Amino acid sequence: MHTLYYSPGAASLVIHWLLIELELPYELKLLDFESKQQKSPDYLKLNPSGVVPTLVIDGEALTESVALLMHLADSHPSKGFAPPVGSIERARYYQWLLYLANMVQPLFRNWYYPAEVAGEANVDVVKDCSRKRIEACWQTIDEHLAKNGPWLLGDRMSAADFHLTMLMRWSRNLPKQAIEWPNLARMATAMKARPSFKRLYEEEQLSEWA
Repeated sequence: MHTLYYSPGAASLVIHWLLIELELPYELKLLDFESKQQKSPDYLKLNPSGVVPTLVIDGEALTESVALLMHLADSHPSKGFAPPVGSIERARYYQWLLYLANMVQPLFRNWYYPAEVAGEANVDVVKDCSRKRIEACWQTIDEHLAKNGPWLLGDRMSAADFHLTMLMRWSRNLPKQAIEWPNLARMATAMKARPSFKRLYEEEQLSEWA
């Protein structure tokens, strides 16, 4: 049994989505961010960073969305969401997952919480810089998909595409959404058409970007 601590639409979304895709039994534990439940003493025992996701597998609490994504994909190779270890495709898979985790995802934190970066006096500067860098990332990925698509690894869908889709969803409140790039829009349409996406939205009670 898997127990996922989550907040609707947060970084836990991609783990929830993959649990559905992999047809694994799971239990959802909703954390109320409004009351800062993620900072409660009980939760901090599971995840000292006080963020989501936390995935408990057989009593072991594990964190970090991309690490969890990779573990789930590797643990169920028959689904084909991760290339074979040691292959060049695996190297590209690592490349894209780390690009998304280290380059793109932190920029959204800067956009949505700009005061954390440089204080209230510099909010506008931080948001403008973050927006430009996010848009540059979309351009890079869109050009890659145009040349090598339809997925990040070419003809093969992988767990990295689920992570990318989550980040594209996060752009819905930015001045220019990811889906304004044609190849990203095509991918988003294909990913949102999956039955698992509909179930994901129902269980997290989401409605936008559907």
